[in-house]
Amino acid sequence: MRFICVLILLVVSIIEIGPIPMSPLFLMMVVVFRPLWFYRLVLRIYGRRPDRLG
Repeated sequence: MRFICVLILLVVSIIEIGPIPMSPLFLMMVVVFRPLWFYRLVLRIYGRRPDRLG
């Protein structure tokens, strides 16, 4: 799982060299919409079980 996350961050870093920055757009989407998949990814990386979803 960590390898996949590092690989995705590497790809985003390479794309960032272009004219449109990707990271700020992605992070704004995560902050504004708070997707459940991102919450689950964080729990998976840090190895904690969710007490409740919401």
